[in-house]
Amino acid sequence: MSPEQLDKWRVIPRLLVTLYGFMCWNTFEWFIAQPDPTISQTTFATAIWGAAAAWFGFYVNSGGRE
Repeated sequence: MSPEQLDKWRVIPRLLVTLYGFMCWNTFEWFIAQPDPTISQTTFATAIWGAAAAWFGFYVNSGGRE
């Protein structure tokens, strides 16, 4: 597989977005399992999910420039 094919298929950005999606889901499951979440736990979960928008923006804008 050539570097050009990797770049064309956007393997690395797709892999990173997929891994971040798993992290978001695990954070969601962890947060829902808390009987009485504290402010710190709520802030942590919100930061993880808020950063998901930035990751998605990086993914969308990482396409090739023609």
